[in-house]
Amino acid sequence: MGVDVRPPSIPRVRSSGSWDQPEHLLLWVRTGSAFLRMEDSPEYRLAAGEGVWIPANPGNHWTLVTEPGTVAFPLLTHPGLAAENTAEPRQFVVPDGWQDWLIQHFNLMVTPLTGHGYSQDALVGLLRGSGRRPPDTVDPPAMPRADGARKVAEELLRNPALDLTIDQWAARVLSSPRTLLRDFRAGTGLTFEQWRLRRRLSAAVEFLADGFGVDQVAVRVGFTSRSGFTRAFKQQFGSTPYEFSRTLSAHPAAGGHSRRTTAVRQADDLVTLMRGGRVAPDTPGWLPATRTISHANDSHVLCWAYRGSGYLGVGERRYEWGRGVATWIPAGVEHVTGVHQDSISLPIGDADAGALRLTEPLQVQFSPDWDDYLLFCSIIARTPMRPDGYDPGHVLDLFADQVAAQRALSLPMPTDSRARETAIDYLRRIGTSGGSGPDVPAAVHRAFREQTGMSFSRWCYAARMRIARDMLAGFVKPSAVARRLGYAHLPTFSSAFTRFHGLSPRDYQERETRRP
Repeated sequence: MGVDVRPPSIPRVRSSGSWDQPEHLLLWVRTGSAFLRMEDSPEYRLAAGEGVWIPANPGNHWTLVTEPGTVAFPLLTHPGLAAENTAEPRQFVVPDGWQDWLIQHFNLMVTPLTGHGYSQDALVGLLRGSGRRPPDTVDPPAMPRADGARKVAEELLRNPALDLTIDQWAARVLSSPRTLLRDFRAGTGLTFEQWRLRRRLSAAVEFLADGFGVDQVAVRVGFTSRSGFTRAFKQQFGSTPYEFSRTLSAHPAAGGHSRRTTAVRQADDLVTLMRGGRVAPDTPGWLPATRTISHANDSHVLCWAYRGSGYLGVGERRYEWGRGVATWIPAGVEHVTGVHQDSISLPIGDADAGALRLTEPLQVQFSPDWDDYLLFCSIIARTPMRPDGYDPGHVLDLFADQVAAQRALSLPMPTDSRARETAIDYLRRIGTSGGSGPDVPAAVHRAFREQTGMSFSRWCYAARMRIARDMLAGFVKPSAVARRLGYAHLPTFSSAFTRFHGLSPRDYQERETRRP
């Protein structure tokens, strides 16, 4: 008998603050309803499928209230949209085909996902007259490793037009200007200004390669004038943006649009929708594959696959995931995450080392019934839109409950309510708090013997060994299995596994490897 775990109800959210972002706000309600008030703007009441776009107004005070059951995404849009499209707030309807694209837009806003690039060598050779065909994109500069500098770099990867001073950046990432400048130079060999300029120019190449005009590109990558953009581009590549565009026209790329320029064209189409216009029926089209650079997180991060499939790469090991799988990524571990085409994976929570003992990735499956609640978790984990009494550690309990539910499928469970609660609690804690069994009353021990055929201690032993078997069959290293199950020493785990299964962990894993 398993454990039935249903998603909690989505609570009401009331949130307020001052707008301190250079980007514009696009609020989209996926389910439920919301009320938004901003100074110097009308009040907006939004139902499911509706959105509102509000131009940036630094210092503007905002208040957002959602009804219970509401999933509403706050999205930041490009600073250049107002000048090119509309400078007035506007409410609009979001067509069904745009919903997953907007969720991916949110994902790219709050994670370090980026597109695959190409080496600059071919581009530089082309611009100097070698005649090689230009690439679709060029790599951004190397990423700094220090935490604060890396966060700044990740934001500039997503939006190179952000024009904050070093003091503003330092305040944003809780660092000092001096430390931030030092970490950029130490980690990349470039000053902050040099790094940002190269980032803007690498993005400019993508836009030019996709047919955007020089003036449009200058605005989109953060230059205040066409002349300044032209001068910087020519110093870097030996050709003006206009000359580069003409060369590209003569040598069209075979690979289609880059991820970034495709996203920008889709954003432009979205603004057309906001203004009541029509766009091509097949927009926004497919969601391109994307991945992060190699990086490490300061805390454990829980990522969940909302759509499609992807992977987590840690060293030489690759963890695949599909629809509904949630994966804890351990803190301090260098890794790469990626999603395949038409796939979305979202961060839904964090935990520090004191709250979760984790040295290897840990995965569990959620059913589609959880979609709305887990989308809500992602929003409250990465934005100021949070319910009263918000506890960042709530995702630990959600994950542990789901782990217990799945582990219980392979074990006989007692029917007595107290014994069953004790069993579920033990299953939740295996691998996160050492796995030691709690002290339980005699009545609970008796219920375990009568209803499972095992004493409670024997049941705990069986639970750990059956979980160990499943992990070894999934080719997890025996040392990692031992740590996951709370064993301090590999020999102790090996002896316990051998007594239970009649094979050592290594022999069991080799046998499973040979199975057809």
